[in-house]
Amino acid sequence: MHKQFHQVQWDQALEDDLRQLLELAIREDLGRQGDLTSQAVVPHDARGRAAVVARNSGVLAGLPAAAQAVATLDPQLSWTPEADDGQSVQPGDRVALLEGPAAAMLAAERLLLNLLGRLSGIATLTRQYVDAVAGTRARIYDTRKTTPGWRRLEKYAVRCGGGTNHRTGLFDAILIKDNHLALGSGRFTPAEAIARARQFLEGQGSEALREAVLEIEVDTLAQLDAVLPLAPDIVLLDNMTPDLLRQAVARRDAAQVATELEASGGVNLSTVGPIAATGVDRISVGALTHSAVGMDLGLDWL
Repeated sequence: MHKQFHQVQWDQALEDDLRQLLELAIREDLGRQGDLTSQAVVPHDARGRAAVVARNSGVLAGLPAAAQAVATLDPQLSWTPEADDGQSVQPGDRVALLEGPAAAMLAAERLLLNLLGRLSGIATLTRQYVDAVAGTRARIYDTRKTTPGWRRLEKYAVRCGGGTNHRTGLFDAILIKDNHLALGSGRFTPAEAIARARQFLEGQGSEALREAVLEIEVDTLAQLDAVLPLAPDIVLLDNMTPDLLRQAVARRDAAQVATELEASGGVNLSTVGPIAATGVDRISVGALTHSAVGMDLGLDWL
């Protein structure tokens, strides 16, 4: 059984992150004065009913975040989802219903649409990558190239799009990268770095830490040959051409080790299919989170 990184769920840790983000988001939009426009022109007792509607096609993510945002902004507001995270929608589809004091609805509008748009954009892009590698063994993974403070939310959105989470942070896996090896130049080789890392893990008191994923990055086939005998959980093949990736897969198979191979670098929607066809097990894509375009959603009065 191959080891897997922790997969982000909608849990207490994610809700704690969201709570802090909402506090900042509400403060940056309403400040101390509140919504001056609504105070000026919206009657105090006005109530409303509006639908969140998709303006373009995509995959939804973040509906629980929207519900928490509404409850935080004004408990008098009512939020009723009419779709689910991970669901595909088309232009004109209703996503949720918002009801309550009209001024509070107007204050919530941008916050809701920003949350849903950002997360649904990530889910939508992820689904495109997942569809592009269908029929191969490759799984699409995210990276740590996330918006500061949004990491768990953005990784949750990747899951909504059918992707798989790479490590959440530096705290939950060992990934020996080129900079670690450069720092150790003259002190240890890639193979020695794996041995040092494995010895470190074996000395940990927590079983979870002892079982943490051990991955190493290589950028040549010679480096791959050197580390395969030590059977790390994953070898990250950095910026290799499809031809080199195919050779790497053949060498891993010939070595008869359970090590999985991860391709990284130069991955986009045009290249991900040929990369997957080489037989690699994992493809990590920073673009899922750093380059996703927000989904277009609107709030329409009913």
